[in-house]
Amino acid sequence: MKSFMNAFYGFIIFALVVIVANSVYVVQETEQVILTQFGRPVGDAVNAAGLHFRVPFIQKPNSIEKRILAWDGRPNDMPTKDKLYITVDTFARWRISDPLQYFLRLRDERSAQSRLDDILGSETRNAVAKHELIEIIRTSKDRVPVNEGSLGEAGTSAVQWLPIEKGRVEIEKEIFAKAEGKLVDFGIELLDVRFKRINYNPNVREKIYDRMISERMQIASRFRSEGEGEAEIILGNKERDLRKIESEAYKEIQEIMGQADAKATEVYASAYNKSPEAIELYTFVKTLETYESSLDANTTLILTTDSDLFRYLKTAE
Repeated sequence: MKSFMNAFYGFIIFALVVIVANSVYVVQETEQVILTQFGRPVGDAVNAAGLHFRVPFIQKPNSIEKRILAWDGRPNDMPTKDKLYITVDTFARWRISDPLQYFLRLRDERSAQSRLDDILGSETRNAVAKHELIEIIRTSKDRVPVNEGSLGEAGTSAVQWLPIEKGRVEIEKEIFAKAEGKLVDFGIELLDVRFKRINYNPNVREKIYDRMISERMQIASRFRSEGEGEAEIILGNKERDLRKIESEAYKEIQEIMGQADAKATEVYASAYNKSPEAIELYTFVKTLETYESSLDANTTLILTTDSDLFRYLKTAE
């Protein structure tokens, strides 16, 4: 009888321990708990960390993450507005703002990730399809491409860039605004959406490269033509400066020769004006020089007998 009572008391103690163990649960700092009774939520979410009580064997605690969670989308090929296919890789950050709604609609994080794939992937595709490629590549509309303009003309460019109305940052905000409202119904708060990587699709990569080569060729041709124009201007300036230098040099030579002739004339005049004999000698020498420069074997002159040029020929023997 005594052994029976000991066994009975032991069973009672064991049952009490099991009941107590199933009557309490612990909520961690990083989680929140939804109690379910026969699969249905009971009461509000438990957010306070620590020890809490429940109805044993009937109520079940369901842990839900409280921290910020990551969503990393798969790279997908998408067409832009200008019909160019690009590979877009996006990521987002989110958290559970309404645990009860989240539990009723999704139950677990795996279902939430699948829903994020559907909503964020769809909104990303819609946003990319509504904008030109340059809008998605450029960070913002205020970021102006590097000006590869002409050598002599400031502010001009060989390539006409398309105007940017929004830019990648604004497109990310547009995706965020569209997806945020749809995720509220699932108890999810979307915190941020970003493009992680954008690549050209292999099918259109050659077209993009051809376009880049064509733009580079346009710029190179512009530089060459401007260089040739500058070279012509430099050559023209060189010819003008050369003619100016030659003209000034010729002028200076003529001035020097004129001054020399004047000085020589002055010396001759002072030398031959000292006496009548010197004047006569000067006249005779100059007349002979005139004969030498103007007369040869084929020259015929008709002179009067009183001509000054004939004076020395008349008296010659």
